[in-house]
Amino acid sequence: MPPLITYEEALALGEIEDHDEILALVDRAFEARMERFGDSTDLCSLVNAKSGGCAEDCGFCAQSKYADADTPMHAMMSPEQILEHAKAAEAAGAHRFCMVTQGQGLSKRDFENILAGAKLVAEQTNLKRCASIGHMSVARAKALKEAGIQRVHHNVETAESYYDEVSTTVKYDGRIRTIEAVKEAGLETCVGGILNLGESREQRAEMAFQLASINPTSVPINLLNPRPGTKFGDRKFMDPWEAVKWIAIFRLILPEALFRLCGGRIENLGELQPLAVKAGLNGVMMGNFLTTLGAEPEDDRAMFEELGLNTAAQPDNGSNPRPDNRDGWLSGETPGTPIDRLIRSQSEANFWDPSTQLRHRKKSSVPPRPDGAPNRARALQVVQVPAGEEAA
Repeated sequence: MPPLITYEEALALGEIEDHDEILALVDRAFEARMERFGDSTDLCSLVNAKSGGCAEDCGFCAQSKYADADTPMHAMMSPEQILEHAKAAEAAGAHRFCMVTQGQGLSKRDFENILAGAKLVAEQTNLKRCASIGHMSVARAKALKEAGIQRVHHNVETAESYYDEVSTTVKYDGRIRTIEAVKEAGLETCVGGILNLGESREQRAEMAFQLASINPTSVPINLLNPRPGTKFGDRKFMDPWEAVKWIAIFRLILPEALFRLCGGRIENLGELQPLAVKAGLNGVMMGNFLTTLGAEPEDDRAMFEELGLNTAAQPDNGSNPRPDNRDGWLSGETPGTPIDRLIRSQSEANFWDPSTQLRHRKKSSVPPRPDGAPNRARALQVVQVPAGEEAA
């Protein structure tokens, strides 16, 4: 479906600052969401299956070797460890589970680990399966599909016109090639980015329309949570009303995409998280994020249920995780939920927990960033960015 608004209309909406006008925009976005998805939801959870030591220079990430920050390290998980975290995600009410690794490609050994983990998750849970493992060929994408992966996540991060400010070692065209390889393999795509990297409002609209041309199944929206010692480490949090407004604008530009809010939502939105849900979200990333902590499952489910949305497994999310049976290995009835009732807090199941499972290793030296930009640290007192002043 084409966008419901033009680029010019998106820019005009991007200028809105009056809260009542933003609330009217939110109502419009919620109506568009309900027309296409009804009361269904699409909740995800992830595991950071391998962290740290990344050779790329993405300006938002502490895992980069160019970041002047302790490296958050985690060795490649075993397939059994991946499964354990997946079962925790299912017990929390997630419909999907994503296996995430650092960097722009995996060794053959690590890739085999992801395949084995995906197969276990497919066999022993009711979760839909996703992977986020950097660049890949069509052959690797097909191998993921055969192992039971149904969707591959690979962000564009920002507008093409601003991309070189975000990364110079990972090329925008390379990201597009990976997305095309995933499509050629017959997999769904999950493609989004991060808001508040210093992009202009025009570039936010540009990114949304570029995503519309890619036409991904799923669009994850992240809000920058500045990491001290990174290029963007001194940026202020985004004004929560500004964030809600842009979520609604993205929904109107991508009316048929599954929208989910991921990293930085707690720090940037605070009490406006439920309003962000109404601005057009299908789901959120439940549990913790790659290197930062998230919310409690009970609270995440409640944000949707209070709007009359259904967080139970349904045909378009987690109730039919085995739509294909390629060679016979994925057969039979899906297993019962690992915990009889949905858990309320992360302490009730073995969620991925970056506060305990990551170890932070000091770098002996930090090479200069390829773009020559300094790494920065955020001031102790964080002040949210006023609406209309988000661009650096």
